[in-house]
Amino acid sequence: MAKSSADDEELRRACEAAIEGTKQKIVMSIRVAKSSGIWGKSGKLGRGNMAKPRVLGISTKAKAKRTKAFLRVFKYSNGGVLEPAKLYKLKHLSKIEVVTNDPSGCTFMLGFDNLRNQSVAPPQWTMRNVDDRNRLLLCILNICKDVLGHLPKVVGIDVVEMALWAKENTQAVTKRQGDLEDGPYQVEVTEGDMKVTVERELVSQAEEEDMEALLGTYVMGIGEAEAFSERLKRELQALEAANVHAILENEPMIHEVLQGLEVATNCVDDMDQWLGIFNVKLRHMREDIESIETRNNKLEMQSVNNKSLIEELDKLLERLRIPSEYASCLTGGSFDEARMHQNIESCEWLANALRSLEVPKLDRTYANMRSVREKRAELDKLKNTFVKRATEFLRNYFASLVDFMITDKSYFSQRGQLKRPDHADLRYKCRTYARLLQHLKSLDKNCLGPLRKAYCSSLNLLLRREAREFANELRTSTKASKNPTVWLDGSAASNQNTNSADTSTVSEAYAKMLTIFIPLLVDESSFFAHFMCFEVPALVPSGSSNGSRSAPNDDDDLGIMDIDDNGKAGKKAADLEALNESLRDLLDGIQEDFYAVVDWAYKIDPLRCISMHGITERYISGQKADAAGFVRILLDDLENRISTQFSRFVDEACHQIERNERNVRQVGVLSYIPRFAILATRMEQYIQGQSRDLVDQAYTKFVTIMFVTLDKIAQADTKYADILLLENYAAFQNSLYDLANVVATLAKFYHQASESYEQACTRFISTIIYYQFERLFQFARRIEDLMFTITPEEIPFQLGLSKVDLRKVVKSSLSGVDKSITAMYKKLQKNLTSEELLPSLWDKCKKEFLDKYDSFAQLVAKIYPGENIPDVSQMRDLLASM
Repeated sequence: MAKSSADDEELRRACEAAIEGTKQKIVMSIRVAKSSGIWGKSGKLGRGNMAKPRVLGISTKAKAKRTKAFLRVFKYSNGGVLEPAKLYKLKHLSKIEVVTNDPSGCTFMLGFDNLRNQSVAPPQWTMRNVDDRNRLLLCILNICKDVLGHLPKVVGIDVVEMALWAKENTQAVTKRQGDLEDGPYQVEVTEGDMKVTVERELVSQAEEEDMEALLGTYVMGIGEAEAFSERLKRELQALEAANVHAILENEPMIHEVLQGLEVATNCVDDMDQWLGIFNVKLRHMREDIESIETRNNKLEMQSVNNKSLIEELDKLLERLRIPSEYASCLTGGSFDEARMHQNIESCEWLANALRSLEVPKLDRTYANMRSVREKRAELDKLKNTFVKRATEFLRNYFASLVDFMITDKSYFSQRGQLKRPDHADLRYKCRTYARLLQHLKSLDKNCLGPLRKAYCSSLNLLLRREAREFANELRTSTKASKNPTVWLDGSAASNQNTNSADTSTVSEAYAKMLTIFIPLLVDESSFFAHFMCFEVPALVPSGSSNGSRSAPNDDDDLGIMDIDDNGKAGKKAADLEALNESLRDLLDGIQEDFYAVVDWAYKIDPLRCISMHGITERYISGQKADAAGFVRILLDDLENRISTQFSRFVDEACHQIERNERNVRQVGVLSYIPRFAILATRMEQYIQGQSRDLVDQAYTKFVTIMFVTLDKIAQADTKYADILLLENYAAFQNSLYDLANVVATLAKFYHQASESYEQACTRFISTIIYYQFERLFQFARRIEDLMFTITPEEIPFQLGLSKVDLRKVVKSSLSGVDKSITAMYKKLQKNLTSEELLPSLWDKCKKEFLDKYDSFAQLVAKIYPGENIPDVSQMRDLLASM
C-alpha cells in the first residue's frame, strides 16, 4: 500500500517553511484535489472547473490562555514551492458533508458559518482514498472537541463505519491536546486512543452499554455460520421480489415522479448555467478589482519613492552648495594673523566638502551625476587657487622673516660679545601658520615640497651666518699659547716639551661651540619636522644634556591636529627619506664653521684632538631621534675630521722618530724614548669618554715605529748594537712603568721591551765573557760538540784535546784570573753610558760566568778525571770579593 502524504515529513517541513513567522505549528498536512460544486452535488469536470492540486494543513497557535486552530490551504507556485492560499478558523467550522454522488466516498466539503456569501458553495476536496479522508476528518473532529470544545455537524458519513475504521487502523498519528489554563502541549497517541475518542464522539458510554445488553438478550438461534448465511440469502431474495412487485404496481406514480425530477433537473441546469454566467462576471470583477488595487499600490509606492528622492536631492544640494563667505575667503582673503581663524575654517569646510563628494561618503550612483562632477571640478579649482595663494604667501613670509633677522646685527655675535642664537620669536611667528600647513597637506601633498625648500633655503642662510659669526668671535676671544707640534724629533732641544702651556681653553671653546649649536640644530630639525608635517616618531633631543634648551622651544605643541586622520604610529620610510633630504638642505654648509674651529684647535695644540674627540663622542651617543639624522651626520663628520687631524699628528711624530735613523752614530738612550713618556702622560690627561681607542691606536703606532727604528739604528753598528738596545729598552721600561700599570696597551709593549732587554743583556754579557776567557770556553765547546759523536773516553786522545792541551788552556786562562775579571768589569763599565744599569749588568755577568765555569768544571771531571782545576767555590769567592 502506498504511503500516505500525511506521513510525508518533507511536505510538513515545506508547509512550516511557508508559514514561517506566524508562530503557528503544523499538526497535519495532506495532499488533496480542489474542485467546485454545490451542497449535496458533485462538481462538473469542465474546462474551467478542473481539479487543482492543493495541500490542506491543520495548524495551531498557542496563546497565553487558549489555543487557536486553523485550516490552511497551500498551493504550488510556478517554481513548485508551496505558498499560503487560504486560511480558515476551525472555530467557525459548522458542517462536514461527504458528497454522496462520489461513489468512492473520498470527496467532502467543509462549511464555515462566517462566509460572507452563503449562496456560493464552498470548494470540494477529494482525497486519494478513504483512509486519508477518515484520517483528516478524525483529526479535525478531535481538535474541535479538545481545543475548541464543540463538534461540527457531520453529514453523509456512517458513524459506525468511522468507529470501526478507527479501531482497525493502527497507524500512529499526532493528537494535539492542551490545557487551557496551563498552556498547550503535545503528546503521541495511537489509533487505539483515536478509537476511543471517535466512540466517545459518536456513541456515549451509556448507549454502548444498553446496546450490549440488548444484544445479549436477543437470541438469534444461529446454529452455524453457513446455515445462517443461506437463511439471509433466501430472505434477501424474498425482499427483492416483493420490492420489484411493488415497483411494477406503482409504475404511473413512478412516471409522474420521473417527470417531476426531469423538470427539477432542467431547472437545476438552468440555475447552474446562470451561476456559471455569474461566476464569469464575478471573476472579471475580481480581476478588475485586483488591477485597481495593483495600480493603487504602484501609485502609493511611487509617491513614497518621490518623497524619498526629494529628501535625497535636498541633502545632495546641501552638499553641493558653496557658502559665499568661504568662497570669498578661499579666493581672495588675506593671510594676516588676525584672519587665520577664518582661513582655517574655510580650509576645513573645503576638505570636508571634497571628502563628501567621494565614493566612501557619497553613494556610488551619485558619483557619476553631471552636477556632482561639475561641483567637484569647481571645488578642485577652488582648492588649487587657495593652495597656490597660500604657498606663494608662505614662501615670501619665510624669506621676509629671515631677511629681517639677517639685517639686524644684534642677532649675531659681535666683537667682545658671544651671542647665543635665539629663534624663539621666529618659531612663534611660524607656529601661527602650522595649522594652515596641515590643511595644505590634506588638500594637496605636492604643495609642501616647494614650501619645504623655501623654508630650508631661508633658514640655512640664517644658521650659517650665526655659526660663522659665533665661531669667529669664539676663536678671537679664546687666549691660548701655541704648543709646538714637534714632540719626538731628535734634532730638537731636549727640554722643549717639558713645560707645555695650558691649552684647556681650546677644548672648552670647542665644547662651547657644540653646547650652543648642537641643541639648536636638533631643535630646528625637530621643529622643522613637525612644522612641515613629516610623519615621523616623536622627536626628543636626548643628547642635549650638555646644552640648555630655552623654555619657549616646546616644539611638540604646535597647535597641530590630525586633520586627515593620517597620523599613524610607526616610521614611514618615504617620509623619513624626504625629511633627511630636507634637513640636508636646511643644515648643509654649517659644518664648515665647525671644521674651522677643529683646525684652529689643532694648530694650537694637536693633542687637544683627544679631548675634542671625546666631547664629540658624547654628543653622538645622545642623538637618537629621527629628526637628528643630519646632526648625527655632522657629528660623525666632525669626529672623522678630528681623527684625521690626530692621525696627521701621529704620522708626523712617526716621521720624526724615523728621522733619528738618518742621524750620526747614536750612543746611549735615544731622545724619543723619554719624550714619548712625556707625550703619553699628556695624552692620558686629555682622554675623555670613548677616546681610549683613538689613543691606544696612536700608542700602537708610536711604539711600533720606535722599536723598529731602534732595531735599525742598532743594526747600523753591530759592535755596540746590544749595548744600544739594552739601554733604550731599559729607559723605555723606567719611563713608562707607572703608565703601564693603568694602560693595557702600554703594558703589552712594556712586557715586549722587557723581553727584548733580557735578550740584549744575554748577548752583551756573553760577548764580555768570551772576550776575556775565549780559549777556556772554546775548549769546552769543542768537547761538547765531540760528545755527540764519540764516547767520553775517546775525547782525551783527540788532536788538541789531550790532557797536555787542557793544562795549557787552564794555565793561560786562569793564571791571574782576578786581573781578567777586573778587565771584564772595566770593559762593561766603559761601554755603558747609563751608570744606573752597571750594578745589575755586573751581577748578571758574574752569574753567567759562574754558570759557564761550572759547566766547564763538570766536563773536565767527566772527561779528565785526574786533572785538577780551580774549584767553582773558589771562583765564586773570588768574584764576591771583587
